Amino acid sequence: MNRYDVIVIGGGPAGAATALLLSGSGYKVALLDQARFPRDKVCGEFISPAADAILERLGVLATIEALSPVRLRGVAISSYEKTGFTVRYPPLPGTKRPMTSLSLPRFVFDQLMIEKVVREGVAVKEGHKVTDFIVEEGRVVGVCGRDDTKTPFELRASVVVDAGGRNAVALRRFDLKKKSRGSSKVALAAHWSTPQPLDKFCIMHISPPGYTGIAPTGENQVNVVLVVDKKSLQGQNDLHEFYVRTVLKNPLRRELLDKAEVAEKVRSVDSLAFSVRPVQIGGLVLVGDASGFIDPFTGEGIYLSLRSAEIAAEVIDRCFKRNDFSKDALAVYERRRKKEFHKKFLLSKIFQLLIYNPILCNRVIQTLARNPGQAATLVGVIGDYIPAEKVVSLSFLGRLLAPARYAGGRA
Repeated sequence: MNRYDVIVIGGGPAGAATALLLSGSGYKVALLDQARFPRDKVCGEFISPAADAILERLGVLATIEALSPVRLRGVAISSYEKTGFTVRYPPLPGTKRPMTSLSLPRFVFDQLMIEKVVREGVAVKEGHKVTDFIVEEGRVVGVCGRDDTKTPFELRASVVVDAGGRNAVALRRFDLKKKSRGSSKVALAAHWSTPQPLDKFCIMHISPPGYTGIAPTGENQVNVVLVVDKKSLQGQNDLHEFYVRTVLKNPLRRELLDKAEVAEKVRSVDSLAFSVRPVQIGGLVLVGDASGFIDPFTGEGIYLSLRSAEIAAEVIDRCFKRNDFSKDALAVYERRRKKEFHKKFLLSKIFQLLIYNPILCNRVIQTLARNPGQAATLVGVIGDYIPAEKVVSLSFLGRLLAPARYAGGRA
């Protein structure tokens, strides 16, 4: 069959979640991915506490829990090897319910999602690379491309959802990606084998030439992601050697990873932060990283992908009910997404200004170390279950940046 209600490009969290939600609403959905599963991706591999509720709605949380995944209890951050703090996730507001975040290898998580998609009756087409869109009368009405045997294909649908990430076909085809301001960042990632388990916290170390995120993903395995300015890689002939040397250059990381060994060749991904112009054509929706990607320091990429899928599915369902797939009808999705995530995106930009300024970064980390209430609030916002408005305010930011003698203890 070459005709569907919805075609989803990309089988990552955003694409799989969108396919699940729309299939569950009774629509005929095809999901295309150029890779074959299981496949791995560079990722911090910890998932915001707020994602649990979405994963439960998608019907995959119980399957994940059956694997006894690592549950992280909070966040530990150090600044330029001088100061740091560790804080647990605060309870869900209005309850005493403890919060934790999943830490799960991406190849496991993505495979679980794809298996659920298949069970729900979605037509999953692995090894299918979309190369272009079919456009008729000013609206996207399908896709075309080649499978991994070089056989061409053409599929049609009322709506196409591009969840292809930072290299999404729509970004190139319709010139939607904006040039990023400032220097480009590169993430280098690898799993390490450790002789003993690490504490169950997401551990962030800020120090030249960038920062690392370290998260246990198994009994004796940790995922170590190093984010650096792309200029730092100039003249580096051996990316793996640069990665290991830079990770171990920080004494805190060196102590943490004492006797640990890199278990695989380092992987990399660049163009970490970019924004996207509004879609100017009907029949097309961008979800997940394809709709814009923020620097991963705040670690909410998977949550944003899942939540954007929920918003997109609701808007697309309404478009079907009204039989209106125009640009204006689908633009409701982008307006809702921006309204919901605007303050979180702003927080990420503030973090970028802070973490690359040693004086400001040390001051903020020192303030948070002295004021566990403020630290807990910030971690709850990073965990996506406390509204970003709680910290994206002049009063909160002023207390963070105030000299020590003025810093208050209020959250």
